[in-house]
Amino acid sequence: MIDLPARTVFNRRIPKRKFYEKLSMSAELKRLFTEQICVIYWRNKISPSTVNLAAGETVTEIEVFEIRLNHPGLDKRVLHLIDREIPYHILFLLMHEDQVQAWIGCKEQSQGGKTAFKPSSYYHTEWHALDELSLRLEGLNMDSAYEGFIRQIAGGRLEDKPGVDLKTAIALDARRSKLQREIAALENKVRIEKQFNTQVTLNGKLKRLKKELDGIAPSRRHEEHKED
Repeated sequence: MIDLPARTVFNRRIPKRKFYEKLSMSAELKRLFTEQICVIYWRNKISPSTVNLAAGETVTEIEVFEIRLNHPGLDKRVLHLIDREIPYHILFLLMHEDQVQAWIGCKEQSQGGKTAFKPSSYYHTEWHALDELSLRLEGLNMDSAYEGFIRQIAGGRLEDKPGVDLKTAIALDARRSKLQREIAALENKVRIEKQFNTQVTLNGKLKRLKKELDGIAPSRRHEEHKED
């Protein structure tokens, strides 16, 4: 799945009760955690001491967490909770039977508050057979390695050209997602609207939104990944 040096291997099982004890979670999240997760393994620690990468300005380590599921799906709030409380960047591998799905969020340093990081903008692959998911450790430092994982998992959703950094690419993708939702809602309104004048107004707005969406379409290299 991920071709990592042997020095990164950690392979430590994390009892679920450790999360109950250390993470502040609601009764609903605790129920989801218990029902959806079977076991958690801390598989790898990627850092300048375990791989041939320079230190990053914002990323010091990338942890690889393998989460084995009772069912093929995990509430994103559970991932967000884990990500928010653990002071390192995390690549999640969700596993169910012989299938695997990679998840990762854009994790920024928190500006105050009780937590170290503020995770957002999660991306994930489709479900793959264990030997079909391929992620590569790329870059010259920890920052670029983390960005590389995000871009691989996000696939063609993120713009990848000179002058567009990761934060800008994610903001553009968020805007595209919002436009797509607005366009779908407007198209539905047009279909059911009976008044001609209102149809004209809605179609005018629909045209403007589609034009804006076309203007920020990314250069696509992959089509199989998506954001949730």
